[in-house]
Amino acid sequence: MKARTMARIQRAETPHTEWCARDHRCGVDVHRSAELIADGPVGGRAVITRVRAAEVDYAEIRIRVPLSRTEDTARRQLGTALHLCRELLAAVAAIRPAALRGRTDQRPAIGQRAA
Repeated sequence: MKARTMARIQRAETPHTEWCARDHRCGVDVHRSAELIADGPVGGRAVITRVRAAEVDYAEIRIRVPLSRTEDTARRQLGTALHLCRELLAAVAAIRPAALRGRTDQRPAIGQRAA
């Protein structure tokens, strides 16, 4: 009797997209764009990467926020960050392709002034 020591894993290769980095960031079944970086005024940083995995595109967001050395203040800062992340998720989820149909000449929030 022959014993198998390793299972064979086969993944369907996905083609590169027009926006992916086409380098070491892409895997066999995952494609990643170049990172977009926004630095904050007091040492914070946000990094966003567009990712396609299993025919689904999503945004991968990493943020680094400097916290206060005072425990109470740091906890309030963490709570505020979590609250704003929830608001961000809700705002992005609210944008649906049907809502943007017919607006090819305008892009939301680009060139618009806040009221």
